[in-house]
Amino acid sequence: MDYLDIFFKAFKGTIDWTWRSIVFDVPWYTNYFWGLIVISIGVWCLELLFPWRKEQSMFRKDFWLDAFYMFFNFFIFAIVISGVYKVLEVVFSQFGITMKSIALIDISNLPKGIQLLIFFVLLDFVQWFTHVLLHRYTVLWRFHKVHHSVKEMGFAAHLRYHWMENIFYKPLKVFAVMLLGGFEPDQAYVVHFIAITIGHLNHSNVKLTYGPLKYIFNNPVMHLYHHAYTLPKNKKYGVNFGISLSLWDYLFKTNYIPEASGKITLGYDDDYKMPKTFFKQLFYGFKKRD
Repeated sequence: MDYLDIFFKAFKGTIDWTWRSIVFDVPWYTNYFWGLIVISIGVWCLELLFPWRKEQSMFRKDFWLDAFYMFFNFFIFAIVISGVYKVLEVVFSQFGITMKSIALIDISNLPKGIQLLIFFVLLDFVQWFTHVLLHRYTVLWRFHKVHHSVKEMGFAAHLRYHWMENIFYKPLKVFAVMLLGGFEPDQAYVVHFIAITIGHLNHSNVKLTYGPLKYIFNNPVMHLYHHAYTLPKNKKYGVNFGISLSLWDYLFKTNYIPEASGKITLGYDDDYKMPKTFFKQLFYGFKKRD
């Protein structure tokens, strides 16, 4: 019963926080609900004002499906799974595994800006590494296919991914925080909003390269080729795995930008098998033939 109590308290707490965000009862700088909406509208306006692929319509293919995915993955699934994560945290703590048990460094005494920079870079590397695994191993790729079934790129495609990806990413993100002594900077919301903005831009129909900063930050041109149907023969698992930062791809030689016309076919060999509806995609990937 203790575990059930922990589960429902965490579940209810996440619902309460989400509702308070919707009705503006949380500080504006931690309001991820309306923050996501504002960022989405802002990037969408950029797409409409400065379209890279001009033939793409205002409401591109799967626009509304991807928009629903944004709220499902960012809020609905977070509510559903929050109780499970809290119970697991308690169970692990009973075996002596806590947020501070494998700390490598303590950043809590560093200047705030340095804390945020270390937090941002470490978290981004963990996500880059996880992303590589999603492409490299068939059992993981089956779920990641949902994201790569996008046929026209737009900002909302950023958060179109199978709910199982949350299961893969979350433990590694927690592991990254554990390396920092379980410390998450008070201003971590800055990192999260920056990551959302970069992710939206990377999937948007806007041509941005950031000039020399392209070797540091991921961008729409680079990420478009991550979704390309045709890949280089020597990079069969994929290219340009960067999330917010591109530097990992340049360091590990997974970068690939042949040109920047923007008019390339997206997807993968058997993407026609991907179900067209959200509810069918929820269960996609659990069978070997998927």
